[in-house]
Amino acid sequence: MGLHRGHRARPAEWLAEQFIFLVSLTAILMVFLIFIFVAREALPIVFGRMNSAAARPVIPAKDMGRLQPEELRDYLGLTAAEFRQLDQEALQALMEVREEEAREAPKNPDAQVNTTDWRYLLGPHQWADSRPEDRYVWQPVGRIHKYNLVPLIIGSLKTTLVALLFSVPLALAAAIYVSQLASPRWKEWLKPAIELLSGVPSVVLGFFALIVMATLLQGLFGYESRLNAFVAGIALGLAVIPVVFSIAEDALTSVPRTYSQAALALGASKWQAAWQVVLPAAAPGVFAAVVLGFGRAIGETMIVLMASGNATIVSWSLFDSTRSITATIAAELAEAVFGGHHYRMLFLIGAMLFIVTFVTNLAGDLIMHRLKDRLEGRAK
Repeated sequence: MGLHRGHRARPAEWLAEQFIFLVSLTAILMVFLIFIFVAREALPIVFGRMNSAAARPVIPAKDMGRLQPEELRDYLGLTAAEFRQLDQEALQALMEVREEEAREAPKNPDAQVNTTDWRYLLGPHQWADSRPEDRYVWQPVGRIHKYNLVPLIIGSLKTTLVALLFSVPLALAAAIYVSQLASPRWKEWLKPAIELLSGVPSVVLGFFALIVMATLLQGLFGYESRLNAFVAGIALGLAVIPVVFSIAEDALTSVPRTYSQAALALGASKWQAAWQVVLPAAAPGVFAAVVLGFGRAIGETMIVLMASGNATIVSWSLFDSTRSITATIAAELAEAVFGGHHYRMLFLIGAMLFIVTFVTNLAGDLIMHRLKDRLEGRAK
């Protein structure tokens, strides 16, 4: 009877396994397709096929007939599909528009600079209309568009660093207390309460930081800029704490109780057993929690958009206003012209952010497995 039921259940189990496989494969495929889309939009910048110069060499419209189709298409900056859709009259009109733009181009020595070139994206440049100290400028508006990525990278690193320095010690301390030191009654209340913080919308945390936290911290520390990397980092840390706590607490709870019981039997206190025995044994899981916390912090948008001040200042001071990569994408993508160099640049920094988080998670996974193998080797 039992064998007959088990035999009848096998097709259902096979279908369930195939369904789970398809769902997981679809999720992986969706992430891959999203990255392909973002990377495709950024490729013209990566390979230097975009030109953002405000003043370019002009070919008179009357000389259009002398140009080969490929030369004309490159001059007008059209794709092959767009070029095929235009007739001679439309191409003539575009040539005349280019002539008119050339007459109205600014008489600035920087007007002929292609600001989407990598030397201007990452290197310093003294702009004719900027102060001597402003050599790294993100300014996508105006006659000359400037796209230096250094201010955005520094802003992202500052807010992420403050968030991790604030959240990781608190989250790990809470995880150690809940998993090793708290009574069962307190554990039933504390763990759900801390994990519920992850359900608070980031826009609510950003609003709280903007209205309440910024004023309190400015009065406490006395700095000049009310909204800065420090305020954004502290608010960001509140969003990171539940992530780090949940994973670290699970890792600490997964350590066999015999470890702590053996330490207690040898005369160690509960705190000594938790700190010197259980925590090292759970190091791979704790490290994974920190890595995921980093990914949560560097990818957050609304909190840093509302609480950082959104000023692209190159400064390592935590009390200066700053701007992150995610806040820049959220604030500017809706205003960027589709297919333009500003549009492509925002997709480029989005692809860079994706690569950073992917590489960080990959490196974290490799280090975590090495720690686990080393600890298991010692256990043997």
